[in-house]
Amino acid sequence: METLSVNAHVHTPYSFSAFTDISQIFRMAVEESIAVLGINDFFVTDGYEPFYQEAIKTGVFPLFNIEFISLLKAEQKQNIRVNDPNNPGRCYFSGKGLAYPFSLDSHSTGQLKAIIAESQVQVREMIEKANTWFRQVNAGILLDYENIRRNYAKELVRERHLAKAIRIAVFERYAADDDRMALFSRIFKGIGPKSRLSDYPGLENEIRSTLLKAGGKAFVEENDNTFMSLEDVAEIIIRAGGIPCYPVLLDDKNGDYTEYERDMENLRQDLTGKKIGCIELIPGRNDAGHLERFVRFFHEREFIVLLGTEHNTPDMIPLTCDTRGKQPLSTEMKRISYEGACVVAAHQYCRAKGEKGFVDDLGFPQLTLRKSFVLLGNAVIHHYRQTINLK
Repeated sequence: METLSVNAHVHTPYSFSAFTDISQIFRMAVEESIAVLGINDFFVTDGYEPFYQEAIKTGVFPLFNIEFISLLKAEQKQNIRVNDPNNPGRCYFSGKGLAYPFSLDSHSTGQLKAIIAESQVQVREMIEKANTWFRQVNAGILLDYENIRRNYAKELVRERHLAKAIRIAVFERYAADDDRMALFSRIFKGIGPKSRLSDYPGLENEIRSTLLKAGGKAFVEENDNTFMSLEDVAEIIIRAGGIPCYPVLLDDKNGDYTEYERDMENLRQDLTGKKIGCIELIPGRNDAGHLERFVRFFHEREFIVLLGTEHNTPDMIPLTCDTRGKQPLSTEMKRISYEGACVVAAHQYCRAKGEKGFVDDLGFPQLTLRKSFVLLGNAVIHHYRQTINLK
């Protein structure tokens, strides 16, 4: 079986992204010979339709995914970090291969709308606190929620949109670099930015860490209403026709793991107990040796393994997955990544036909079907690509 290049996890401007629009993602995918691409926005599926349309235009096979932020309260109480290195108990969680067109029952829709609304309350409070601080330091700039949503977001305004809006406001306030640096210094409580003014991603990251994160003048702590339980998130994913998937943080630059991920066998048992048989990684933040050892362990135990790049920061990096230090993936990692994408493709195909996919009616992943789903998904992807190319 030919191994095709996959990126199963990219964010679009419908949540926050390095990309200006979805067509840019697919232009890059074609340039880099990416055959399978997965949309993976936070909380929303608004990008599904344009994502599908661009996939049809380019012949890139689309995977329809979503991402949530949940809270494991038991782990939080025990100060156990899950896959957020800074916030014990907080757990990013994805759904893979959701139904397209997307649909949910009224109960799940209500849950999702409530979480989104709560997140926007927090954002509005951050804007208010930022404006109070700007007045105190005579910054001469003010943020407006509707303007930010209209100019820098689609519907959902996130923290990174605020950082971008602040960076642009400073640049529009002053044309001279010295004046811009002086204004940043006032905003940063007397300490100038470390990034060059030409380094937009660096400046926006500094704005987030200095102003919007804990200890910053515009920081607003999230309350428990901002998060659903992992069980509720998984239920929404299953009701939307998807496969629950745990995003693995893995090693940091010092080779350290979170408490939750430190022991692979314990992690496998816990995920299995939660009816999770799919994991994903962003290998660009991991050491190649750590990545291969971890991926091999779970692949040998019939888990689906997916790889992606996220692209949910201002930094524009290639769509092709690599490991820390821009080291390319090994042939084995590429094969396992493609096999995982084939399973999701097969799941989407079966669900579109009204058949059961990789997850049964009770939400359990059918791990014994993985190999047959790899073969089916490979056939589906190749048929799709051949059909598009004939048009």
